[in-house]
Amino acid sequence: MIPGPIISLSDVHKRYPGGLDALRGISLSIATGELVFITGHSGAGKSTLLKVMAAIERPSSGSVLVRGQNASTLRARAFPFLRRNFGLVFQDHKLLFDRSAFDNVMLPLEIAGYERRDAAKRVRAALDKVGLLAREKASPITLSGGEQQRLCIARAVVSRPAILIADEPTGNLDPDYAGQIMELLRSFHQVGVTVIVATHDRSAFPGMAPRHVRLSEGRIAP
Repeated sequence: MIPGPIISLSDVHKRYPGGLDALRGISLSIATGELVFITGHSGAGKSTLLKVMAAIERPSSGSVLVRGQNASTLRARAFPFLRRNFGLVFQDHKLLFDRSAFDNVMLPLEIAGYERRDAAKRVRAALDKVGLLAREKASPITLSGGEQQRLCIARAVVSRPAILIADEPTGNLDPDYAGQIMELLRSFHQVGVTVIVATHDRSAFPGMAPRHVRLSEGRIAP
């Protein structure tokens, strides 16, 4: 039996103020547990597509279904619940440099209202998974670029989301660090997480055979 789509977009358009059409007629379904790479040139619409999928931005027209819920028509108060399906890793890390690595990963659990003891166990498990448990008291500013990216991944997965979205997760990293990041993403996919990665460089991920969706000028290219 083929799993049904966890995300389904139908004729999605996204126009920004000023008339920029970032997405043009995108129709796309992603199955539960799938590994998908969104590729294309800079400015092709990759980041916008991820934000629309994750209900960070609403489409100008068309529908976005996440686990059967239409994110295009949800009321604002329902969005926090919808977004619990997602772990997000974006290019601008948005780490809090006045908090420790532990507290950065704890933050989404605090917002969600988890009990402190259970939350602490989850945080340490996530830090251990990305190889940063020994650095839990460190300030993010003292971490290398690759370690900061791994910290972002720990924060993204600490809530055990069904969908992990990563936007250029290996950007500005050397090949060794990039390989570590991709192995982490692969490991989450292997335990059933739906993983969606935007990248401009398909060659950065040797040995992986995901489904590729290529964007060009805001459209899905053949």
